[in-house]
Amino acid sequence: MSARADLDALAAAVTAGTTGFNANIDMLRRSVDPATARPAAVLILFGVLDDRPADFSADAVPDDLDVLLIERAATLNDHPGQVAFPGGSVDAADATVVDAALREAREETGLDPAGVRVLGALPPVGLPVSNFLVTPVLGWWDKPTPVDVVDYGESASVFRVPVADLLNPRNRRTAVFPRRKGAHRTPAFLVNGVLVWGFTGILLAGILDELGWTQPWDESREIVPDL
Repeated sequence: MSARADLDALAAAVTAGTTGFNANIDMLRRSVDPATARPAAVLILFGVLDDRPADFSADAVPDDLDVLLIERAATLNDHPGQVAFPGGSVDAADATVVDAALREAREETGLDPAGVRVLGALPPVGLPVSNFLVTPVLGWWDKPTPVDVVDYGESASVFRVPVADLLNPRNRRTAVFPRRKGAHRTPAFLVNGVLVWGFTGILLAGILDELGWTQPWDESREIVPDL
């Protein structure tokens, strides 16, 4: 199947309730109380690169497949400086979590939501540090539009990453950061000179695993994020 067909199949499996995901994502699902957590949504937007292909070639995906990411501003209270999917809180004016994801993506990156085909919403996952219950919205960029930082108070950079480079075993890491009850480890990706880890790394790794795109990599290669 093509990468787009794989994404369609994942969305259909989620709708049918037949997808499993991995233990890290299951852990996130149980990490907040849905009754008290704040609703949020992120847009996981795949598309075709409009400039350069990936540096690495992966059998599972074409060289020009990419995903949209942002680097959060270092001045933010929640998750400063971290790489994330576009997204944020669900507002009262948002009719659905899908509307929230598209609105936030437009506000953060300047993309035109009219060019985005929504494939489906994945099961909500918890973000315990800020007590959010986040719905990941899976999308395909039918008509890509230019993206860039809209508000430097919110984002430091906006960029599109070739998925093949994320799959490159040389770019995979295990992020390790200390906690009072012992070190916590999450899947991580070192691309574009930035580290994708934590909530976004867990979610991205889980989706790539579920799609069957992940290549074997050395999980003993550890990195300590700057907190």
